[in-house]
Amino acid sequence: MGNTLQRTSISTSIKERLDFSCAIFSPTGKLVANAPHIPIHLGSMQYAIQYQHNLWAGKLKPGDVLLTNHPECGGTHLPDLAAVMPVFVGRRIAFYVAARGHHTDIGGKGITSMMPDSKELWEEGLSVRSMKIVDSGVFLEEDVRAVLIRAGDFPGCSPTRRLDDNISDIKAQISSNQREIHLQKLCEEFTLPVVHLYMNAIQSSAEIAVREFHKQVAQTHPEPLTGVDYFDDGKITIDPRTGSAVYDFSGTGPQMWGNFNCPISITHSAVIYTTRCPIDADIPLNDGCLAPIDIQIPNGSVLPPSSAVAICGSTLASQRVIDAIRVHSAAVPPSAEPGWNYGETVSGGCGAGPTWHGESVTQTHSTNTRGNDPEVIEKRTPVLVREIAINRRSGGKGLFNGGDGATRLIEARIPLKFSILSDRRVIAPYGMNGGRPGSVGKNFVYRWNEDRTNFERMSLGGKAALSLDAGEMMEISSPGGGWGVPVSE
Repeated sequence: MGNTLQRTSISTSIKERLDFSCAIFSPTGKLVANAPHIPIHLGSMQYAIQYQHNLWAGKLKPGDVLLTNHPECGGTHLPDLAAVMPVFVGRRIAFYVAARGHHTDIGGKGITSMMPDSKELWEEGLSVRSMKIVDSGVFLEEDVRAVLIRAGDFPGCSPTRRLDDNISDIKAQISSNQREIHLQKLCEEFTLPVVHLYMNAIQSSAEIAVREFHKQVAQTHPEPLTGVDYFDDGKITIDPRTGSAVYDFSGTGPQMWGNFNCPISITHSAVIYTTRCPIDADIPLNDGCLAPIDIQIPNGSVLPPSSAVAICGSTLASQRVIDAIRVHSAAVPPSAEPGWNYGETVSGGCGAGPTWHGESVTQTHSTNTRGNDPEVIEKRTPVLVREIAINRRSGGKGLFNGGDGATRLIEARIPLKFSILSDRRVIAPYGMNGGRPGSVGKNFVYRWNEDRTNFERMSLGGKAALSLDAGEMMEISSPGGGWGVPVSE
């Protein structure tokens, strides 16, 4: 599915950065198997499937495909559009397949639909709870175009600035779902009951592995495990007999008048990801990983915000959820008008561990996208990539050193608008077991002086939106934390 989606898509976000995920789900919408794509997509997608399954119960036909991205319906941030398709064997739904991809723009107030100063959901572009985009094999293109254009109906908002790219990428997502035919052939060869038997066995294997992991943790840490990170805090309590666990996020702050709110499906993704990573067993990431876990989130907090608040910064919030959980287990330290637009996730340094140094310039945890080649960036957009380098000595020192982050220096060739959402610009990524914290990240803009003979370098902070004149530049430096007391001490 993923190979088909990459080959048939057109945007740099999906084709080059690989910001997409594909997965197979049970007839009730529970995650069964997935490719190793974007962790934050995979754990949350099953909630989107379950929502659609309940909403359309008894109404779907072979060849139907649904579109959804709303955070209250299992979505992440709004640019992540999910194409959901039921797989029929005979007259019954035997599976669901889905492809979620990050679209470069879906309208709203800012280019790329990821403005750092958004406060309400409508500012961030198109939001769809559920929409049929393929009816019995017929693509409803005019309906899809109309809903993408309607994103500009709100004050100060524009419709999608990349309409043709949106349509092409949605078609690519639909095409990737056509791999359903292999599931149908599998059922023809082995019968549906046998396939479902093995599907349930895969989920049970994951559940058993998680319970055994919890039992091992309980032997070392019999008391409730607590940890704090900004944005989140809470505790984990494990039953050493059964391997069940309660992940209690009590103490998390209230939802924000800003866009760093985190939909509940993303919190579940963070839990399923951090639970799966330490398990040394060959099991897929699926719903079985969550079976022994009770996740408790206070209402009105930043983790399950209301349906009206902005959430485009939820990717950063998810990293803090993951870091808070990793602290618990003491596992690893953190590490406008139509035309063109471009967005990218800049890698940081990965945290070190008990027996290894952290990797440098690596996507960590919930993000797993690829950095674009400078040749691709310069060919598709009017910018010059002046520097792509390792941000040397930015990783925390320790017995094992944290990975170094990245430095990007990008020059505008024409006047353009630029925005950035970043974190760890004030609070450094911490070290563990005596390891030193990494450096804080830094964002700078290089502005022309009055007579345009030289540049003035100014700090931007972590979140900013600004305009660049031709020749002006942006510099982004990302920071990991170390593990263990440095040898010199």
